[in-house]
Parts: sequence; structure tokens; C-alpha cells
Amino acid sequence: MSGIKKLAGQTIWYGLSSIAARFINYLLTPYLTFKFTEAQYGEMSIVYAFMPFMNVVFTYGMETAFFRFANKADRNNVYNTTSISLVVSTVLFTLLLILLQHPLGVLLKIDEHPEYLSLSAAIIAVDALCTIPFAKLRQDNRPVKFAITKISGIVMNILLVYFLLSVVPRFVALNPTHWSARYFNPRWAVGYVLVANLVQNILILLLLSKEFLGFRVRFDKTLWKEMMRYGMPLIVAGFAGMINETFDRIMLGWWAPVATEEAAKAEVGVYSACYKLSILISLAVQAFRMGAEPFFFKQSAEENAPKTYARVMKFFVITLCVMFLAVALYIDIWKYFISNPKMWVGLKVVPILLFANMFLGIYYNLSVWYKLGNKTMAGAYITVAGAAITLAINWLFIPYFSYMACAWATFACYGTMMVLSYVWGQKEYRIPYATKKLIAYLVIVVLLFFVHKGMALLYGALWFKLAAATLLFGAFCWFIAQVEKKELQKLPVVGRYL
Repeated sequence: MSGIKKLAGQTIWYGLSSIAARFINYLLTPYLTFKFTEAQYGEMSIVYAFMPFMNVVFTYGMETAFFRFANKADRNNVYNTTSISLVVSTVLFTLLLILLQHPLGVLLKIDEHPEYLSLSAAIIAVDALCTIPFAKLRQDNRPVKFAITKISGIVMNILLVYFLLSVVPRFVALNPTHWSARYFNPRWAVGYVLVANLVQNILILLLLSKEFLGFRVRFDKTLWKEMMRYGMPLIVAGFAGMINETFDRIMLGWWAPVATEEAAKAEVGVYSACYKLSILISLAVQAFRMGAEPFFFKQSAEENAPKTYARVMKFFVITLCVMFLAVALYIDIWKYFISNPKMWVGLKVVPILLFANMFLGIYYNLSVWYKLGNKTMAGAYITVAGAAITLAINWLFIPYFSYMACAWATFACYGTMMVLSYVWGQKEYRIPYATKKLIAYLVIVVLLFFVHKGMALLYGALWFKLAAATLLFGAFCWFIAQVEKKELQKLPVVGRYL
């Protein structure tokens, strides 16, 4: 249990900053959906759907490789080699991306603003340079600096977005002869969001300057080749993972069953805004990943490691179930985070995406077997299988069902990846998961969701729906407290009340 307590503590710190980093988009959703039209929001979503693909290319699995080799080789040597590799490759990739901005702009249907891709290249480049300094903080168990650095960048982003989209336009309207009026373009709203993102990343790099500049120019070619062999399959897995996570926005922009390109961007905007309401699950998964990856590698040397992994999985699934109900049952409140009521038409995708992200979180938890066993190619195969499902379903059904096809493709993809990883992993590295119990928990929350839907159909008053949601949510929490009482009593804080 002490290992789980340590993981929980690290997850809280890393999760605080990682949740804040992801929550920035969530907090800005009401603001941006108010400031932007559906088409503008869709255009921004397309740009931000493209960027994660380039993040995978720019980092090429070096973060996970760093954690793996830092535990089995000279840590300073690993840090020096990894840092030099990323600095050189980042310069080359950035130049290439800038040179290709016009053809990429045509491909992504943002050819009116190819400069958005130059800004994206700069954002991705600075982000890539921050990757290993952040990894070093995690490896050295320094979550406080990790969190402070992340949150400082986030605060900068929020202030700058508000300044560029609200303060400057108001000032220009009141002072049309001021020199700044010549440079301000209200139609370049997405560009200002990207500028704010770039300034945020530069600030983070400055705060990490001690770690970033802490490497020595000593490159171990033999070590680098070993790290590349370990990390290359992760590029495939990461690229396929981005297809699963964000490529549906790009495909929706291509094939949405609407008459104009502007309307297609509006469909992307509606889907992207409603996708944000599934972020609570995504944040839990992100926080868990940040704390779990170094924890799993360090825990692997312990004799009872498989039991620890099984216990972590149980608590993780319970947490995800609670979060699912907290969003799905109270969707009539959460929807107000989308300021544009025209976008509420897409709310029906939220429960599907919530459950899909639960599958993804479970998959990340299961992935311990191939990371510990140096079988990262297995992870690539599984993720590629998921990507194939994503591409196939979206290609076949977007022209008929628009963003509903995207939501169900995400559900089918992550569900398949979860099952494949479980079946394969149990053959390679058996972990005594409480499989039947966890499946039962997942089924129960789905049934509670449909019970709530049925009650809402019988009587649709808001107070009644919220009261029913609270009753069902409380019943599930009470049920879990009874079933897992002995385990929960061992936890800090929570155990005192049980």
C-alpha cells in the first residue's frame, strides 16, 4: 500500500499541473465559444488537431526511452545524449515544417492562413525542447517545480489570450488612429490564440533553463542507438495514438455531410466544443500517466509488483467510474461551459466520449507489461490496430452521420485497444487484476446512466433531473464504499471516514 500512496502523492502533484495544462482549454472553452463563431472554433480545432502529430515526430519516443534507460545506465550520460539528440532534430524538423506550410495548409483546409502552421511549428519546437527537462524533474521526484512551471505557463496563456482577444480590440475600437490599429486584425483571432500559446511555451522553457542548459556536450552514439531502437516503435504507437485522439477532427473537416467548407468547419467546432466536456476523464488519465510511468519502472524490481499494479488498476477504474457519473448525470449543468447554445446540439456525443476515454485510461494502465518487458513494438501493433478502426469507421460513416461517427469510432478504437492489451498482456506478464469486479463496476455505471435517462424522459424538469442524478450518484458511491471498505480504510484521509 505504501507504493500506492507514493503514486497517489506524485499523481496529485503531477496531476495538478497536468490537469491545469489540459484544463486551460476547458476554462477557455466558455470564453472562446463566446468570442468565436462555430467555423472559427472549428478552424482552431483543426490546427490543434494537427499539432499533436508533430509532437510525436519531434520527440520520437525519447521521453519514455529516457525513463527506461535512466534506471539502467548512467543517468547523466542518458540526459546528455537525449538532450543533444532532441536539440538537433528540433531545429531540422522546425525548418522542414515551415517550408511545407503552404501544402499543409491546403491539406488541412486552412490555406487562407498558412502562417498558422509556422506558429504551430514554433510552438511544437519549444515544447519539444521542454520534454526532457520535464522528464528529468519527474525522474528526480521534483513534482513541486514541475507543477509550478506548468501552472506559470498556463496563467500566462490565459492572461495573454484575454488581452489579445478582448483588451486589444476594445482599445483599438476606442482609439482607431493609434499605431496598434494598423497591426490588429480581428479576422486573425485563431492566430492570436497561437501567439499566446507560443509565449506560454517560451516562458516555460525559460523557467526550465537550469535543467535545459544542464546537459554537457557529450554524445554517446552507442547509447543513442539503443534508445532509438527502444523508442522507434513508440513513434508508430504515438502517431497511431494521435490518429485515434485527434485525426477525427481533420477527417470531419474533409467529409462532413454539409454543403460548404465553412459549414464543415462549423461541424468540427461543435464536435470539438462538446468533446471538451469529456475532459474530466481525460484529465484523470493524464494525471495518472504523469505519475505512473516512472512509478511503474521503479516498482518493477519489487517482489509484489504485480499485486501493486492490480491494486492501482482497481482504484483507477473506481475513480473513472465516479468521474463518468459526475459528468454524464449532470450534463445539464456542464453544458453551460459552452457559451454558444448553437453548439449544444452535439451534447449527445459526450457520454460516448466519456466511456471511450475510460477505455483509454484502462489501456494506459494495462500497458505496463510491454513497457517493462521492452516489447514496445507490441504497443505499436495495438495502437495501429486502433488507428485502423478509427480511420475505417470515420471514412465509412462521417459522410452519413457527421460527428456521431467520430464519437463511436473513438469508442470502438479505445475499447479494442483495451481488450487487446489485456489479453496479450496476461500471456506475457500476468497481473492478478480483479477483472470480473471491474467489469461489473463499468456495467453498473452504464445502467445508472440509462436509468437517469429514463427518469428524465418521464419528467423533464431540471430540478427533478438533478435530484435523480444526485440520488444515483450517491447510491453508487455508497455501494463502492461498502464493497471496497477494507481497501479504502487503508487509504490516507478517506480511510478515516470509513
